[in-house]
Parts: sequence; structure tokens; C-alpha cells
Amino acid sequence: MISDALAGKRLAITGTTGFLGTALVERLLRCVPDVELVLLVRPARRGVEERIRREIIRNDVFDRLRDQLGNDEFERLCQERITGVAGDVGIDGLGLDDAGRELVAGCDIVIHSAAAVAFDNPLDTAVEVNLMGPVRLVQMLNDMGASPHFIAVSTCYVAGSRRGNAPEEPLADGPMYVPVSWQDEADASRRRRITTETESRDPARLEEFRSRARHELGAAGTPALAAKTEQLRSRWVHDQMVEAGRSRAASLGFPDAYAFTKALAETAVTEIKGDLKVSTVRPSIIESAYSEPFPGWIRGFRMAEPIIIGYGRGLLTDFPGIPQGVLDVIPVDLVAAAICAVAARGHDPAQEIIQVASGAVNPFRLNQLVDLAHRWFSENPIYDDRDQPIPPPNWTYPGRGRVVRQLKRLRTGLNATERVLGRLPIRGRQAEITADLDERRDQVERALGYVELYGAYTECEALFGVNRLLELWDSLDDDDKEMYCFDPRIIDWPHYVGDIHLPTVVAQGRVKTAPSGRSGPSRRDRQRTQVLSPDRHIAAFDLENTVIAANVVMAYGWLATRRLPKDERARLVAKILLEAPSLLALDHRDRSDFLRHFYRRYQGAPIEQMAEDSGEMFSDLILTQSYPAAIRRVRQHRAAGHTTVLITGALDFIVEPLRPLFDHIVCAELAQSHGTYTGQLAEVPPTSESRAEVLRDFANAEGLLMSESVAYADSASDLALLEAVGYPVAVNPEPKLAMLARKRGWLIEYFDKAPGGPRKLLPIGSRKAS
Repeated sequence: MISDALAGKRLAITGTTGFLGTALVERLLRCVPDVELVLLVRPARRGVEERIRREIIRNDVFDRLRDQLGNDEFERLCQERITGVAGDVGIDGLGLDDAGRELVAGCDIVIHSAAAVAFDNPLDTAVEVNLMGPVRLVQMLNDMGASPHFIAVSTCYVAGSRRGNAPEEPLADGPMYVPVSWQDEADASRRRRITTETESRDPARLEEFRSRARHELGAAGTPALAAKTEQLRSRWVHDQMVEAGRSRAASLGFPDAYAFTKALAETAVTEIKGDLKVSTVRPSIIESAYSEPFPGWIRGFRMAEPIIIGYGRGLLTDFPGIPQGVLDVIPVDLVAAAICAVAARGHDPAQEIIQVASGAVNPFRLNQLVDLAHRWFSENPIYDDRDQPIPPPNWTYPGRGRVVRQLKRLRTGLNATERVLGRLPIRGRQAEITADLDERRDQVERALGYVELYGAYTECEALFGVNRLLELWDSLDDDDKEMYCFDPRIIDWPHYVGDIHLPTVVAQGRVKTAPSGRSGPSRRDRQRTQVLSPDRHIAAFDLENTVIAANVVMAYGWLATRRLPKDERARLVAKILLEAPSLLALDHRDRSDFLRHFYRRYQGAPIEQMAEDSGEMFSDLILTQSYPAAIRRVRQHRAAGHTTVLITGALDFIVEPLRPLFDHIVCAELAQSHGTYTGQLAEVPPTSESRAEVLRDFANAEGLLMSESVAYADSASDLALLEAVGYPVAVNPEPKLAMLARKRGWLIEYFDKAPGGPRKLLPIGSRKAS
């Protein structure tokens, strides 16, 4: 029996924090008496044992065993039978110390299941983990003079994008074999990383990244723009390395870098194994459990999940593929059971390679999946943000190229529309249009990514032979077959998809499966409750378009026309209006530069006169342009015991009448000379990143926490301030901030002016009586 053959053995296993590895650990602990497991895991800040406890033992995969034994006995079992070793198959030397190497080398069986399984991994990541990982393990075992049974978990897709039969045979015996040097491929991927990193720092390339950062964030300040620029550079490097892997794999007939590097690994291990006894297990597409330890158990999103959720949400209105093509799926518990059987049998040259797949003996076709999903989502729809059920689409299965072209045309149109709207002076509810466009563009990007990543698999026409798998199955007795089922013929696809997999996938995806209802508070109401909680410390407010609808240009227009004759007033207002486009552009580039440029207009303005006129402007302009809801919000924060702070680039004499409303005001000040203003700022104005620094200094001086503070602002130029606090609030946001706030889940408020108040078309001051 399998359990008897493995009882008392010591097994080293890699990849146990992953999907298959976790399932394998659970099966061995539950079914094999006295088995000892040496788990090779990447070191973590809290230590290897804590990582094993947090990422493996606490996983719900052990609920069945935990219920059987009780918590205390389960904990004792894990302590006695699991040993953690800090190591990393992705680096030279495996990161093992001498004790770790001796422990792994002393095992009876080594199961290597660690892999970079994402289909869009960068080329060098796939090479270092999928190719060099097993190479490093085999070399270490040979260097230690060890001879355990080495079981390498590969993939059926090492067969490449072939049509027809793909039997359980070494790659060198197959028609898709291309005799490339795995050493050369490893060296080339490392050189490509260095070259790509160098290219990303080319001055022209860096200027492109800076330009894109400015487009996305506007005048968010130097630190925010620098961070965004570096993020774009890193993302470009990542995308280039992903494309390098995809291109290299396609050039040799593989669907992606994952399958390509797994194929290289099989070749490499065959070359360097020496006397080491090696078995290779090739699963197809591993999905949720059929029955063990319970139906539907899954960890993370596998290949089919993004497609299924995208289909249910109406995101994927069409998808490439061959309707009658086989989608070779295998539940994870069948794969874990097959590995246990291979380990128990020992190395058998006649069964050196075993494929765990379903397509050749129990085919599951793409149109069958779509039909089952259509039926299921019709009965169990996902709901959109407006509480409307999303009808599942009817796919026509066009070619991959056609779908890609359609999505790219749609993306181009959305980008063009967003650029046009981005130039318009819109904000608040109107800016939601741009946020909707941005969300739609993200959906198109995701759909395009799914098509490019998974299209090759839905168009695959290979049939993976499982003759050796079935021979191994037939050799088992009835008890083993009940405890370690890995026969793909037992899968009832309608039952598996409709009763097991889809409910699990939807639950894991945390999508909206019912109308929200109106019984409880909305998300926005819950967020308001949070920001007004007595636990908050500071409530910081921007002024323009946050507390009032006026701005520095309107205030200057009012003050400058206050004492002018009628004809001069009209000329001044006309001049300001003509300057509006250039002033707006300067404001979008750099708020501080805009204020320095604009405030020069106050050169020679009498200080006493400005103070007198600002008092009158408060009632004639500021109050009429104020948002009553914003004023109430300030008072609510004060009533809750929060320290209220106004941080604005407006001038001190303009905001002076607002002082009773706030506990503290930070604003811009003009230098003075002989009773007049010079038009020069006395110090750096509180804009962009300086706002965050000002608030941080204030919080430190008062012993208050930024993480327990709230900030209200309307523009992406305030991004540093909003990011600095624990509770950011976007008020009447302009388009860039509207997009960012929605993506980050921030509270968005729309404050309006009081109805029935005066609506001045132009900021002209009330004529001063002579």
C-alpha cells in the first residue's frame, strides 16, 4: 500500500507555500503514518517556522485533519513531523547552510514542486526558478553524494504547441524537441535583464517615463512624480522581460515562458543527474480539488479563474479558442495523489515520466465549459455596482488575432477620449466620466492580458497521453484507490464545474453575487463614520474647491477691480480671461511656480487696503462661493474633538476671516516693504509635497498621529497630503484625482454651493464708494 510504503520515510519538499505543495503536505500528513517532512521555504522576516505556520499550517486545507485530531493534537503532529529549512531554489547555493544541505540530502525522497507558475513571469524569473531551481537541487544532491528518489514536478505543456498525441516520453524523443542549450538560455536571460535595465535608464526613455508620470498625476509634487516615474520604469523593465520570455518561447513552439523553462529543466536534469534516480510528473492545468480534502479547495487564482470571473462579469465578451478543443484540466487532489503513488513505488525506469491529465481519456471541451458557465451565471449572476445582474455573454470563438485587434482598437479610442476630457476644466460629478473611462480602460487591459496569456491554451490541440498513469492506477489495490484516487476518468465534468468549481471560484473572487439592498449603511456612509470617529486626531482641509468654489484668480480679480473705474475693470477682467489657458497650464505643471508667477500682480498693493477689501470680499465672494456641507464638516470634526487645520496656497489676508472656523491655518504670505506688498512670497508656499511636510511637522509638534488623521483635497497636486494621512477624502475631485481615489477606494465627497445664492459670472469686486 502507498501509505505503508511511505510510512516512516523522510521527504524533502519544495514549493510547499504554493497550491500543489500545500495539498501534497496535507495528504501526506493525513494519510501516511510517521512520515517526516522537510519543507524548503524561502526565509522570511519572522523566520521559517513562523512562515510555515502562517502560510501552510493555518491554511483551510488542514481543516479536515484539524477536525479529526483536535487543535492540540494537530499542533503536536505538525511540530513532530514538520521541519522547516530556509532555502531558495531561485538563487545559487539554494540559500542553504551546512545543516540545511545535510538535512535535505539525508532524505529518502526529494519532491521538487516549487515553480514560478504565472504565465506572464519575466523571462529571467522563469529561468532562475523553473530551470535553474531543479538544476541547483540536483547539483547539490550530487555534490553531497546523496541518492534520494528525486521527483520533479513539470507540466504536460513541455510538449509545446503541438497538435495530436503528446505521450509520456522524454522531450528528446518527441517531434517538438529543439536541441537548444539550457546553459546558453540561462546566460542569455541574465544578459537580457542587464541590457533591459540599462535601456530603461536611457535619457530619452526616462523623459518618456517622466512625461507619463506628469500626465497621470499632474502637479502632484516632485517626490510623487519621482516615485511614479520609477514605478513606470520598473514596470517597463518587467513588461520587456515578460515579452522577451513570450517571444523566445513562441520562437521555439511553446505557449509561454513557463512551459519553455520547464522543458529546459527536464533536459537539464537529464544531462546532469548522474546516478540520481529521477521521476518526472507532468500535470496539465491544475484546478480546485475534486474531493480531497474537501470539494472545491483551492489556493489563489489558477489559469481558468480569471477567465471565468471575467466571463461572469461581462468583461470578456468574446474569447479565442477552438470550441471543440480540449481544455485539459486536472483537479489538484488527483495530482497530489499521483505524486504520492510515484513516491511510494520508487524509481521505475519504465515509468520515469508520468502525465497527470484528463484530455485523452475524459475530454473536457472549451464549448462545454462555456455552456456550463453560461447556464450557471444565468442562474447565479454577478451584480454590477448599480445592483443590476450581468448577463453572461455568448462567445463566438473568433481567432486570437481578431480579438486582440478589437481590444486594442477599443483601448486606443478610450485613451483618445480620456485625453480630450483631461484638457477640460471639469471636476466633481463631471469628473466621474473620466474615472468611468479609466475603469473601462483597465477592464480592456485585463481582457487583453487574458487573451494574450491564455489564448494559446484555449487553442491548444494536444492530447496528453496517460498510459503510464493508468498502468500505475491499475497496479493499486482497492484501499489505495479509495485513499489516493488519481484516475481522471472518474471526473464528472458537469458536476465538477457546476457544483464544485464555479461556486468556489466566485466565492474566492469576492464578486458581488446579490443586490446590495438598502438595509444597512452604504460604503460611503461607513467611510464618513470612520473619518468622523472620535479616534481621529487631525482634520486637514484644502481651501479651493474643497471648502469654497473660489480660487486665487477669482480673489485677485475681485480685489483688483474693487477700486477701478468701470472701463478699466472690464479691461482687467478681459486680460485675465485671455491669460486663463496659460495660467491653467502652469498650474497643472507646478502649483508653486503658478503661485509665484501669479502673486507678482500684488506688487505695490497697500497692506491696509488689502486687509480692508478682503474683509468685504469675504461676504461678497467667499461666503457666496462656500460649500455649506464643507463648513458643517469642519464643525463636525471640531465637535468630535479633532484638531482642524486649513492648509492653502491662498494669501493670509484673504483667508484671515476664516480663522474662527479652524484651530490652525497654514497659508501663503507675501513679503512687505514700506507698507506695501512686494509681490514676492515670504517663504515656500504650502503646495504639493510641502503640504504633507507641514502637516507632519504640526502633528509631531502636537503629539498627534498622521495615521489617525483625515485630509480633504480636490486635486492630484494634493496627492502627497492625501497619501500622508490614514483617511484621505477627495472633495469635488478633478479628473486625475477622481481616477486615483476610485482605484484606491478613498471616500469621495461632492460639496455644492447653497441653492438660491448669487451666481457671479465674473469675479468683479463691488464698487468702492468714493
